[in-house]
Amino acid sequence: MDTKFIGKKSAAAGGWGALKSCGKQLLQSGMPIAGARTMLKANQPDGFDCPGCAWGDPEHGSSFEFCENGVKAVAWEATEKRATPAFFAENTVSELRRLSDYELELNGRLTHPMRYDAISDRYLPVAWEDAFTEIGSILKGLDNPDRAEFYTSGRASNEAAFLYQLFVRIYGTNNFPDCSNMCHEASGIAMRQAVGVGKGTVLLEDFEEADAIFVIGQNPGTNHPRMLGDLRRAALRGARIVVFNPIRERGLERFSDPQDKIEMLRGGSTDIASHYLQPQLGGDMAAVRGMAKAVLAAEDAAVAAGLPPVLDHAFLVEHCAGFAEYRAAVEATSWADIEDQSGLSREEIERAADVYIAAERVICTWAMGVTQHLHSVATIREIANFMFLRGNIGRSGAGLCPVRGHSNVQGDRTVGINEQPSDDFLDALEKHFRFTVPRLHGHNVLSAIGAMLDGSAEAFIGLGGNFARATPDSTLVEKALRRLKLTVHIATKPNHSHLMPGETAFILPCLGRTEMDLNAAGNSQLVSVEDSMSMVHGSAGINRPASPHLLSEVAIIAGIAQATVGPSVVDWAELAEDYDRIRDHIEATIPGFEDYNRRLRKPRGFHLRNAAAHRQWQTPTGKASFSCQALPEQTVHQRARKGEGRFALQTFRSHDQYNTTVYGLDDRYRGVYGERQVIFINPEDLRAMNAEAGDRIDVVGEHDDGIERVARNFRLVPYDIPRGSIAGYYPELNVLVPLGSAGDESDTPTSKSIMVSFRRRHAA
Repeated sequence: MDTKFIGKKSAAAGGWGALKSCGKQLLQSGMPIAGARTMLKANQPDGFDCPGCAWGDPEHGSSFEFCENGVKAVAWEATEKRATPAFFAENTVSELRRLSDYELELNGRLTHPMRYDAISDRYLPVAWEDAFTEIGSILKGLDNPDRAEFYTSGRASNEAAFLYQLFVRIYGTNNFPDCSNMCHEASGIAMRQAVGVGKGTVLLEDFEEADAIFVIGQNPGTNHPRMLGDLRRAALRGARIVVFNPIRERGLERFSDPQDKIEMLRGGSTDIASHYLQPQLGGDMAAVRGMAKAVLAAEDAAVAAGLPPVLDHAFLVEHCAGFAEYRAAVEATSWADIEDQSGLSREEIERAADVYIAAERVICTWAMGVTQHLHSVATIREIANFMFLRGNIGRSGAGLCPVRGHSNVQGDRTVGINEQPSDDFLDALEKHFRFTVPRLHGHNVLSAIGAMLDGSAEAFIGLGGNFARATPDSTLVEKALRRLKLTVHIATKPNHSHLMPGETAFILPCLGRTEMDLNAAGNSQLVSVEDSMSMVHGSAGINRPASPHLLSEVAIIAGIAQATVGPSVVDWAELAEDYDRIRDHIEATIPGFEDYNRRLRKPRGFHLRNAAAHRQWQTPTGKASFSCQALPEQTVHQRARKGEGRFALQTFRSHDQYNTTVYGLDDRYRGVYGERQVIFINPEDLRAMNAEAGDRIDVVGEHDDGIERVARNFRLVPYDIPRGSIAGYYPELNVLVPLGSAGDESDTPTSKSIMVSFRRRHAA
């Protein structure tokens, strides 16, 4: 059996492997010296915001702040390779579809605006003004603005996102399917219910004071490596780090900081997790409920023994509503149910609870391992419940910390990319700009796809991202896009979404985050972003644009808006010429942005005030609200084990990947090389099915809706993962994620709760 693709895992995250990978990426870009110089400006006060993750920068920062992922993102953007009109002339769209995501984007930066020609099945160059005019004509020709979908990726700046939502609302719709619909939607909903604000309550500095950090359903080593530096520093000063993750992830076990010269020279590393628990997929709510049960038992024992209380009674009385009902719900939950659903033993859960009890200050972080389940909102409410018990919200060194993915996914929401905007925001837009805003709630990602499929949507504009590969049910999404009258993609590189053209289709190339954005006067334009800690800071590119034909995202939006709605409400050209004017409008319509332009130009920018962090609860009760929901009746792993040969699948990233962008074919932290079509599986499950490492299988979706979903020709990799649970990479496995399975309340695809079975294949 061929298992050459399975190799040695890195001894630790980071270290020399990270430096080697950085060098490889810079060499592959063809501009190693320029790329290295560029990185010196990443996340610096006078430089650009890294186009990778949304991990925060220290408010007092002067550190050399970048990581392996940042180098990959910058090298990928700053490549010398170009996807020119000649590239499209040499390749039909049908031919390009045969390329993998990696192979397609490896062709480099887009250089010219392109229009699809159905007769030749090729993209041909088009003048910017002609593209804007035709796009505007088609949009104006729709019989209802709600027939158009306006997607946003988290890479867009605050200025581009605000201008985009303003244009679309003047056009007349709230159809804003957004990348956040597929990741942290549950976090925003649950936290608004629990504490009144849908954002994290901590600053980066709080990680310097926390006595314990709980990391749930999150893999920072691959998804936001700069976080590992903060976890490492916390571990070195004695903070306990408790991890809940079904899969053993190297970055949560050990980390060697490439910026620590002594550690690097000695070949050493730092242990990260003091406790590493591996729940079954979907078992996090039960695990957290179990810890709460242990905390309440410890409180009863302390009272009986005349010892100081375990609970923070002053916080519970003054700041919380619903504690008595929650306590009753916890007491009604049996340990048998908790163990069965979590896949953890009572002893493991109680040991984790002991860490919580012993810590004065606790931070809880989580990511998509929590948010992409049917019961994600309930799970995050349970996390908040758990943190309320000892008052771990609204004081230094403690709080809730959902860790966002793309660099400005949080900022886009803050400035108005929301299909369900608040009345306050719409009132502010209406008053300031003097137009009648649409009030009907619009489409999120799943409802937008549904509208495309049933014909009620006829146009799609994507501000960044790779919609077709980021979304679930890949086969249906391709069909949805190709039946539209208009598809427009604003992008830096070719991707598979561009290869699913509507009747009329454009690719509009934009500047990258690292590139200078000059206005007509030759002045450099500054944009802004918001990180996971609600820090807003500036970003100014330093590299020459990849092509003289590129426009900024702001200029492209302004061009489409001018051609579609005209200048009667807004002078689009004036705003595109000076982004300070856009920020003036943001300041006038969104609370928290007072004196925006001046504060943005301070080193590290400014913090958007979070009321919950100050124990001001913007909830219906005026207090932090407990939730008393019961555990789910069944999770995906409980359902899977009832059928022979069924498994619970989760999708995740490889280490050589960020979102849908694949930088390479290696995953050294998991020991897989040169291969992406793999399924990680417990060795005992492998033996039970009489299979071996490297065996080929088809993965078959088991969603009961009559649609056949098959991911073909995957190879099995034995791994440390609970029995009955398996994992593999997206976007390759997105074909198995059904549109009809979405989170309760969040409507987020359940990419971590997919029921599947296997069909054996013979080696080629």
